[in-house]
Amino acid sequence: MKIFFLFTFSTFLLSAFEQAAASAHYDKILTHSRIRARDQGPNVCALQQVMGTKKKYFSTCRNWYQGAICGKKATVLYECCPGYLKMDGTRGCPAVAPIDHVYGTLGIVGATSTQQYSDISRLREEIEGRGSFTFFAPSNEAWEQLNSEIHKNLVDNVNIELYNALHHHMVNKRMLTKDLKNGMTLVSMYNDQKLLVNHYPNGVVTVNCARIIHGNQIATNGVVHVIDRVLTAVGNTIQDFIEVEDDLSSLRAAAITSDVLDTLGRPGHYTLFAPTNEAFERLPRGVLERIMGDKVASEALVKFHILNTLQCSEAITGGAVYETLEGNTVEVGCDGESLTVNGVKMVKRKDIVTSNGVIHLIDEVLIPDSAKQVIELGGAQQTTFTDLVAQLGLASSLRPEGQYTLLAPLNGAFSDDTLRMDQRLLKTILQNHIIKVKVGLNELYNGQELETIGGKLLRVFVYRTAVCIENSCMVRGSKEGRNGFIHIFRQIINPAEKTLHEMLRNDKRFSVFLSLVKAADLDDVLSRPGEWTLFVPTNDAFKGLTDDDKDILIRDKNALRNILLYHLTQGVFIGSGFEPGVTNILKTIQGGKLYLKTVNDTLLVNELKSRESDLMATNGVIHVIDKLLYPADLPVGNDQLLTILKKLIKYIQIKFVRDSTFKEIPLTFYKINIIESNVQPIIRKEEPIIKTYTKIIDGRPVEVTEKKVTEERIIQGPEIKYTRITAGGSDNEEKLKKLLEEEVTKVTKFIEGDGHLLEDEEIKRLLQGEAPVRKAQPTRRTQGGTARRRTRLANH
Repeated sequence: MKIFFLFTFSTFLLSAFEQAAASAHYDKILTHSRIRARDQGPNVCALQQVMGTKKKYFSTCRNWYQGAICGKKATVLYECCPGYLKMDGTRGCPAVAPIDHVYGTLGIVGATSTQQYSDISRLREEIEGRGSFTFFAPSNEAWEQLNSEIHKNLVDNVNIELYNALHHHMVNKRMLTKDLKNGMTLVSMYNDQKLLVNHYPNGVVTVNCARIIHGNQIATNGVVHVIDRVLTAVGNTIQDFIEVEDDLSSLRAAAITSDVLDTLGRPGHYTLFAPTNEAFERLPRGVLERIMGDKVASEALVKFHILNTLQCSEAITGGAVYETLEGNTVEVGCDGESLTVNGVKMVKRKDIVTSNGVIHLIDEVLIPDSAKQVIELGGAQQTTFTDLVAQLGLASSLRPEGQYTLLAPLNGAFSDDTLRMDQRLLKTILQNHIIKVKVGLNELYNGQELETIGGKLLRVFVYRTAVCIENSCMVRGSKEGRNGFIHIFRQIINPAEKTLHEMLRNDKRFSVFLSLVKAADLDDVLSRPGEWTLFVPTNDAFKGLTDDDKDILIRDKNALRNILLYHLTQGVFIGSGFEPGVTNILKTIQGGKLYLKTVNDTLLVNELKSRESDLMATNGVIHVIDKLLYPADLPVGNDQLLTILKKLIKYIQIKFVRDSTFKEIPLTFYKINIIESNVQPIIRKEEPIIKTYTKIIDGRPVEVTEKKVTEERIIQGPEIKYTRITAGGSDNEEKLKKLLEEEVTKVTKFIEGDGHLLEDEEIKRLLQGEAPVRKAQPTRRTQGGTARRRTRLANH
């Protein structure tokens, strides 16, 4: 009857445990392990054992499907789930493990060394008796791995040292894994010493960084959890440990300088990756002195080694990213038995448990980007750029107290021809990649201009999935350092020097296209400031075009403008700025649509390959094509024109609708600003000149007194007004104001005799290239005068 009662009670407790609604990660992972092993019979769990070790895990899905733990291959084992036993002649584990008091349960779970030590230390009577205990029982292997001197001292003094050590593994109430919450602190049965509990998302539960390897073995007077190491007392904080550890004197100095040491003495759950003195000695002397002399940099350095979560080594079964107190992240992983930080094996000693966290000693100093100079931010893919900056003397101009932005091309952007350039020219190229101010990625906007240390202005273009500066677009990898940002670019940046018109005029490949542009009166458009994208056919696109054909095209100006303006679109669109593999639709000035996409770094325009893209101009960008573009939905109504276009365009079927005409496209699609200035003259009168002389009047001498008055009008100012005529483009008011002031400031005019000022209508005629109409002037002197209005046209 007693056996039946015990069996029923055990089954009830286990059932209650399994059906609990708690969200404990350990229990969820255990459930997954049972599901993976369901083909092996009832109550079987699948585990992974790291090859070459005795380490076994109830694995996460990630580790299970990778077939590895900590980068090492893992074999699959099938064992009875905790609380169940095998029976001869049956599949799986159909039997429930017998329930006993804590002492007897130690034997059931195989913790026979702990059971033996409980016996000889006279703890047995307590854990066989009445109560509700949780015993974190070290496995047999854990006792074998304990420091031999400590082990000997315990065994030699069983009534005090060993008894106290075992009590330190016990809590005076039953705590199942679902009750062991992450960050919980339990009070042990020895001297109220703390036990720090961590319950991780991967199902690992630790107590003072010892992993529970067999949990929830129910006893009549409590529960037993088998752990993988012997617990030692925890009393000191991380600060206390740093202050007394000789091998951390350099870290201690840095933590004091940066005022971070006190933080590590406060309550919390920290992880400190503590560089040893040897690690600090490996740093270049100049780098260490600079960081230690800069409180902001030294604070960033120390905080970069601290996590605000407690990460025990046994909980790390794969790589994971953690945020540091500095604000950036580190990747903590494992390689077999070794911990790795950012992929590097550097942990010399792990799991030094303190009352407010854990310490792992490392043999390398981690320097965050925020403590580095901007030139130090370059990675392995930007070494050509950073090496050239240093070799050509530009690194020395990047002062630690300054603010800069480096636009660093990838190594592959530097061709052999570029590297063989004259050093003076190469230095100029590199200067175009260093901005005078510190600009982060989220501070860049479309149309922004950035001034380089070489005095060039670089334009920023922001697209849906790309940010480009001039001809080159960014790739991932922007970083912020102590004195600036670094952004990574695909290509060397080539600032524009010429307008679209100048580029066409200077390249013989475009002579035919340029002659048509001129015939259509569009050359002025390509010369003025603006933001255009121009698709330019080479002369090859016009093969077969005779002079007669050209004359026919030129005579029909509307048709010619429609064709040419189908090659022009408002805005600057860089080829590498387009989202790869998808079609981008641009509306042309003609009104039709262009369909662009990039495939394998090649720009396609209406499915035609661009032979050369991203030729930057001061007022736009050119993409070179070898075919004339034509809108497929635009009909032709003239037989002669249709014949000509069919000669040039064979990749689409041109529509013919007899007598259809092309729409007129007035040249109002680009912006003209009229700048008006109201110039009020300052009139300064000189003292009158009085002359007395004798004049013969009617044959008699008469004395005459004459007074001559001279007025000087000084035109100063001006007051400037801007009148926007059409849409498109952007104002550059300061530049226009300066230009106008240079034109009209301190213009002096004496109004006497037959002097003449142009009227407003005459000024307009001059600006339009017409000769002014001169009015007949009276012989009288002009006295006084009214304020004049001067008007100047400036296009954008």
